[in-house]
Amino acid sequence: MPEPTQSARPKGIWRGIRGGAAQADAVTSVGRVGIRRSAAQGDAATPAGRDGKGQDAVHVAPATSAIPAIPTTGGRIRRGVAQVDAATPAGRDRAVDALRAFAILGVVLGHWLVTALVADGDGGGGLHTASPLHHMPWLAPISWAFQTLAVFFLVGGHVATRGYTSARERGTTYTQWLASRLSRLFKPVAAVLSLWTVASVLLLLSGTETDTVRTLLKLALSPLWFLLVFAALTAATPLLRRLHPLWPLAVVLHVDLLRFGLGAPDWLGWVNLATGWMVPFTVGAAWTRGELERRRAGWILLAGGTAATAALVVRAGYPASMVGVPGAGVSNLNPPTLAAVTFGLAQCGLALLLREPLRRAMRRPPAWAAVALLNLSAMTIFLWHQTALMATTATSLTAGHLPGLHTLPDDLAWVAARLAWLPVFAAALALCWTAFRTYEQGPRRPKGHASRVVRTHRSHESHKTKAQNHA
Repeated sequence: MPEPTQSARPKGIWRGIRGGAAQADAVTSVGRVGIRRSAAQGDAATPAGRDGKGQDAVHVAPATSAIPAIPTTGGRIRRGVAQVDAATPAGRDRAVDALRAFAILGVVLGHWLVTALVADGDGGGGLHTASPLHHMPWLAPISWAFQTLAVFFLVGGHVATRGYTSARERGTTYTQWLASRLSRLFKPVAAVLSLWTVASVLLLLSGTETDTVRTLLKLALSPLWFLLVFAALTAATPLLRRLHPLWPLAVVLHVDLLRFGLGAPDWLGWVNLATGWMVPFTVGAAWTRGELERRRAGWILLAGGTAATAALVVRAGYPASMVGVPGAGVSNLNPPTLAAVTFGLAQCGLALLLREPLRRAMRRPPAWAAVALLNLSAMTIFLWHQTALMATTATSLTAGHLPGLHTLPDDLAWVAARLAWLPVFAAALALCWTAFRTYEQGPRRPKGHASRVVRTHRSHESHKTKAQNHA
């Protein structure tokens, strides 16, 4: 999606100033053989260790009890669900995984709903980006529901700081810890870059317009900015784990003050690309420190963030949409503005308030299995969901300009048609997942080789049983 120009300034921002002074990895083995996979955090964080500490890994061993084989598909699913639930460590905070999974789904559905690739009317087969939020700005609340990046960084900060603390207790060096996390974070990226390098060359050789190829590349590779920022914050975890969120928030405030109030150049706003997402990351670190356990903290973040965002939109002229809109003068996301950051704080507050309900919901084996398996493929889903959208759009051009896919998103009929296309996008994403999940998952563990943590867990249970029998 083309980035909006930043020359225009929100009406009424910093009024009167110009003339005055101035955040688990999940490792799971399922079924007869077992699968070991590193779960991304949307944020796409990767495991820091293998001992189950720091919310870094879920370990699900092959079934150890005598469960009769059930030949039906439903029976096999129920058996797998039971294994996932039974072998998950009792002390694991499943709410963290649930928040990560919801954040992943929010990003995917948000992009699929507000990103349109419109076919050019000249019949040349070209595509350009458009957004229903440009033609129907009253749909801006959709972006409030699906712009969940702050939750990614909240969970990422929480897991990274816990993982780093756990690594230090085990004697793991910072270099080893960081190399482990980043290697698992970026391995799936190689597949995306390789495929789109080849695809771009083939498209250009076939005579596809350069602008169309540029549009497709920009959409396909746009998720990578998130990984770069997340990797930088992860590398800075030792410095950020005790940083109060008010410090980066103050930087964002002053950057917007300079941009919108004192006429500073727009490029200054890119400072907020790091400091803006540092705010929820450090909120996650505060969660790790135990400072946000009381529900009062969640309510303060939710109420304060909501009130501040509403004031910035209504009184200071910030855009109501929390995602970039092609053709808009200012984007709340590219780079992040103060409104995007305060909105993210409200999301963090809501996420913290939902922890206990999510923990209760995740006690249900089917719900937990679904969340665990989604976390296993988080990076693959995150990196390939835009490709699934574009592949569906491009391959369907031979059938003409289809409503909700190639047509201008300027009315509710387009919205209804786009909703009908969502299952097709999901099917295309499933094909991408089948083809590229091994880049995230890694090789399967041979039969009979459980993970070190599972073996440790079994050993502990065995000693405990012997002690009870002896008593």
